[in-house]
Amino acid sequence: MNYRIILNLMGRIMIVEALFMLPPLAIAVYCDEWPAVRGFLIAVALLVAVAVWWTRGGGARGMDAREGFVTVGLVWLVVSLFGAVPFYASGAIPSYIDCVFETVSGFTTTGSSILADVEALPQSLLYWRSFTHWVGGMGVLVFLLAVAPARHNGGYAMHLLRAESPGPQVDKLVPRMHQTAKILYSIYVVMTVVQIVLLLAGNMPLFDAVTTSFGTAGTGGFGIKNDSLAGYSPYIQTVTTVFMALFGVNFSVYYILLTGAFSRALFNEELRVYFGIMLAAIAVITWNILPMFGGDAGQALHHAAFQVSSVMTTTGFSTIDFNLWPEFSRAVLTVLMILGACAGSTGGGIKTARLIILFKSAKKEISQLFHPRSVKLARMDGNVLSNDIIHAVNAYMSVYMIVLAASALLVSLDELSMETNLTAVLSCLNNIGPGFGMVGPMSNFSVYSDFSKIILTADMLIGRLEIFPVLALFAPSTWRR
Repeated sequence: MNYRIILNLMGRIMIVEALFMLPPLAIAVYCDEWPAVRGFLIAVALLVAVAVWWTRGGGARGMDAREGFVTVGLVWLVVSLFGAVPFYASGAIPSYIDCVFETVSGFTTTGSSILADVEALPQSLLYWRSFTHWVGGMGVLVFLLAVAPARHNGGYAMHLLRAESPGPQVDKLVPRMHQTAKILYSIYVVMTVVQIVLLLAGNMPLFDAVTTSFGTAGTGGFGIKNDSLAGYSPYIQTVTTVFMALFGVNFSVYYILLTGAFSRALFNEELRVYFGIMLAAIAVITWNILPMFGGDAGQALHHAAFQVSSVMTTTGFSTIDFNLWPEFSRAVLTVLMILGACAGSTGGGIKTARLIILFKSAKKEISQLFHPRSVKLARMDGNVLSNDIIHAVNAYMSVYMIVLAASALLVSLDELSMETNLTAVLSCLNNIGPGFGMVGPMSNFSVYSDFSKIILTADMLIGRLEIFPVLALFAPSTWRR
């Protein structure tokens, strides 16, 4: 294990996180939020001190896949622990476990919260809380790869991108992974800015527009109002609906569009399935909730489209308490929680690509049962799915189910309802935000004990990093030289 390069990379990320805290620190000074100023100054001082310690002597060159997984797992853990300091040191959130829960929820773009009154937070902490979504959406280490000179990547770019990026495989847009990271972040920034401009055009205040766009881009869903986006105009809600759906698309599709290969992008199999499921869900939920709106199809469609887009992309914003919807609509939303967005997007869930691969591999196996001598190949977008990819997806789903069952069992010690416990775990593991029951869209996770909050915090990290980088930290073989 090359500990020097791991510590060096972690130290560099600490510097990046310290720089990320400067804008909210400036907001705190401008708004006379002196407890928050103290919190950010303490956090920045700790980050810089640790960064100097970990980066002295430089880092050895080269990194293998094992070290890439370990680095990603450790970086996300450490970034979250330090990112919680402003909340704790300012006194805004008295419990450090609650601070870590809130921060991990931000960086993993989950959006689950322990806060009963979000609006009581200082503006600087509201900004930091939303900004963690934006940073975590594309990935903490992907940001470093995008901004660092290529000569400084030490040969580790591919391993880090593979370990941190969501989905069964990493799309290499151009030969150099450093350049791929730059392209991804450029698209990400442009889309975020476009949404901010459109929200401002709807007379949304600048601070609200920026924080809402951060939450949408990262598909995180932290709002700055207690009722999420329910109090904003239908125009603002519609813009957010569209952008949630767009940020749930594989970013490589946008790159393909930019290169002029429109037919290749539009006929992308995952894209078609993703929007097909989304449109079907909107249609059936609109039909199901129509009586709740007195037969007003426009209102029913508006809220159905928003919530389907929010849940399927695992953003977690809400315009209405869908906890009160009919059982059928709630069941559809629960299925969407599990399915999630596209691979290579900022969304969570098991991903549409994995769903397609599972379906096609199952179809292949069934076909071979009836025709044992035939050779059947599973294909996606015209490419043969290798056994390695199919096995990786099957392994992911197996471990996913084990983690889901174990977590649901552990949090049930708090004696809450099965609906609350199961959807709380689904929400955290799939990085969604709200669940049903006592953790619905107009509620929060403060009902859980510290033990359960730790379990759910671990679920958020496991879900965002797609299980294996986190589990690698606990495997004895990982740490053998």
